[in-house]
Amino acid sequence: MAIQLNGEPRRCGRGLRLEQVLEQLGYRPQLVVVEYNGAILPRQHWAEQTVVESDVLEVVTIVGGGS
Repeated sequence: MAIQLNGEPRRCGRGLRLEQVLEQLGYRPQLVVVEYNGAILPRQHWAEQTVVESDVLEVVTIVGGGS
C-alpha cells in the first residue's frame, strides 16, 4: 500500500500498526518521534494505530550526543 513518508512516496504492508510500519521501513521505534497525518501521535498509541492507504508520516530520528 502507498503512504507518504517524510515527503516521499513509500510502500508498506496492509493492515499494519504504526509501530510495525516503522520497523518495516528500517526505523527503531524507540528512537523516533512521529507526526501522523499532521499531528504528533503519542507513543502509547502507536501499537493500536493502523496505517492506511495515503497516510502521511513525518518521522524524526532522535540523535544522542554532546560535547
